[in-house]
Amino acid sequence: MENLQVKISVKILPSAYTIDGEDKSPEIDVGGVNTKITKTLAIICNDPDAPGGGGFIHWLAWNIELVKFIPENIEKVPVVSFPLKAIQGKNSFGKIGYNGSAPPHGQTHRYFFKIYGLDTELTLAPGARKDELVKAMNGHVVQYGETYVTYGR
Repeated sequence: MENLQVKISVKILPSAYTIDGEDKSPEIDVGGVNTKITKTLAIICNDPDAPGGGGFIHWLAWNIELVKFIPENIEKVPVVSFPLKAIQGKNSFGKIGYNGSAPPHGQTHRYFFKIYGLDTELTLAPGARKDELVKAMNGHVVQYGETYVTYGR
């Protein structure tokens, strides 16, 4: 499996990207995509520090067209057509698309943005949950990269 270079321009997430602000998705720089083997991208954003054992999902998206930057403020709809093409799933809030950080007051959490390069488009319906996405990606991940940011209240 080849590496992707995944970056977000900040390490501490500004409130605009959280429940406390505009709740918009951040811009993600995706470098090193090998277009010979990677056909689409997928995102899983999670908070491993969440109460109850972690693993709180903030964003699921797949069949993302190959881009250098995933722009900020992706619309919270099942099928995105602009500024890129993607399909989005349900997060742990039970909503479609990205919902930002909301750690308990007095805590700082980490938010991991995991980007997967896939060798195919997935035949997964919009609104799917993490376990369905992971199952659909099985055997199709050819590139991978991750980064994380923190946010505290």
